[in-house]
Amino acid sequence: MIHWLRDHRRSEIRERPFPGEWEAIVLANVAHFKMLEDAERTELCAMVQVFLEEKNWEGCGGLELTDEIRITIAAEACLLLLGLPHDYYRNVDSILVYPTTVVVPERRYGVFERIDGPVDANAAILGQAFAQGPVILVWDAVLRGARHPEQGHNVVYHEFAHKLDMLDGAADGTPPLTGSDLFAEWVTVCTREFLRLRGLAKKGQTTFLDAYGATNEAEFFAVATEEFFDRPLALRTHAPDLYHVLGSYYRQDPAARVSRINPPELNTSN
Repeated sequence: MIHWLRDHRRSEIRERPFPGEWEAIVLANVAHFKMLEDAERTELCAMVQVFLEEKNWEGCGGLELTDEIRITIAAEACLLLLGLPHDYYRNVDSILVYPTTVVVPERRYGVFERIDGPVDANAAILGQAFAQGPVILVWDAVLRGARHPEQGHNVVYHEFAHKLDMLDGAADGTPPLTGSDLFAEWVTVCTREFLRLRGLAKKGQTTFLDAYGATNEAEFFAVATEEFFDRPLALRTHAPDLYHVLGSYYRQDPAARVSRINPPELNTSN
């Protein structure tokens, strides 16, 4: 009965007209929205409305939450789910948004709270994701990443990739996968590429993937997700096997979108 009521409520929300001013925000701030086909845009807008309703939002550090902030974050978070069977990030209850880079104070965790994600207390951050806790984001970094995917850094994709990773109970760089074949391919490819990135990082050599992905497997998946959506042609060129397994998981082909739309600022393999 609870699930039926939830699904009925979601259906009602999804059927609401998407406000024109909200769509204007997404068009202005989320570069990838322009690359979607009409059916994908319609689905993403429906998902955004449910996401906005079901999550608790809080402005921190003096930030006043606006529709622009909530809708930009919701659209980017939901883009990751566009091809996935999903439950609107069931492991995300609250989203805390700060105006700019912050040092998050150390917090005391509950007796039954598990912290499986890569979260460092008292460190300057652009975002954090807790296994059984909130997602923390910094608005100026969110907006910069959403408008400039050519830079290859997107804090929303990064932190919500962590939350997808955590759906099976651990932040280990392997989200819930469908089928043994995909799991086997994932382990083989991601292990190889993670070790390759770690080796290059130790030598101080740069590569198409941010060296932060060499921290651990969880960060590798989050960084690779950023590259997959932000600079898909570069990822497909430099690590075609990694692009393939990420595409099999997300059930999306961002490189095809870039090639179809062909915006100069995104169409690069460097």
